Amino acid sequence: QVQLVESGGGLVQPGGSLRLSCAASGFTFSKYAMSWYRQAPGKERELAAGISSAGSSTNYADSMKGRFTISRDNAKNTVYLQMTSLKPEDTAVYYCSVQTTFMRHWGQGTQVTVSS
Repeated sequence: QVQLVESGGGLVQPGGSLRLSCAASGFTFSKYAMSWYRQAPGKERELAAGISSAGSSTNYADSMKGRFTISRDNAKNTVYLQMTSLKPEDTAVYYCSVQTTFMRHWGQGTQVTVSS
């Protein structure tokens, strides 16, 4: 079955950086676009970034453009989210996600807290 396991979250000071990783299994990773979503306390889950199956195309939410970079390594079945210039409003649970033929799958999420 599809499994998505995020890692790399933690506590970071404003202006700092973190790199999130998502290890995928149970499907042909290289054939599917991947996404990172996030959900802040009291808010709806929102798309943070997406990347095409080959990694040639990416898209970002406006608030993350220029600060976040999504990438993938199809040989390792892993997608990454490099986050820089982090702000307190980036505090959220970050989820890795894939839309396969029949449904959207989610990881368990990793907490990112930006605070001094």
